[in-house]
Amino acid sequence: MELEIVALVVSPVHRYEGRPRDGVLPYDGDESPTTVQVRAHRGLVGDRFFGTRHSRYAVTFFAAEQIDWLQDEIAGEGLFPATTEPFDPVLARRNVVTRGLDVDALVRTTFTIDAGHGPIRFISRTAASPCAWMNEVYAPGAHRALRGRGGIRAEPLDDGVLAVGPATIGEISPLGA
Repeated sequence: MELEIVALVVSPVHRYEGRPRDGVLPYDGDESPTTVQVRAHRGLVGDRFFGTRHSRYAVTFFAAEQIDWLQDEIAGEGLFPATTEPFDPVLARRNVVTRGLDVDALVRTTFTIDAGHGPIRFISRTAASPCAWMNEVYAPGAHRALRGRGGIRAEPLDDGVLAVGPATIGEISPLGA
């Protein structure tokens, strides 16, 4: 099945730390590369979760369509008429932002993504829950609205490269099957 990787987010620092009212932590580096190295059981090279005890959840996937839906749900209802800019899916701070893929349906599966550099297998054991920061970076009510739409957490099972652009997904298998 064809999809698009619209953005990659790789950050050595946790920018949404502390209380949302304190604001987003600054970072001067490039957090949106066009390619990223993936390492089996370790995560994305350069990301703050790479090689940590959180390797089972080191890579997060998110569907850009959920932010489109959020904007329609929140700004489209006229609740925030000052919102004239499209919501940016990168602000959700998920590592791999896709378009054309029902990411939330991949929870508790193994799947393969090929972004033109060879297939990489992933295992997803849990959903990725949105946090209160969504109310700050999008609009009040975003945190609640994104519950059940926050993407997935996954562990890479192979080394490889992910890249922004066209990709395919295949070999989707439910866990325990």
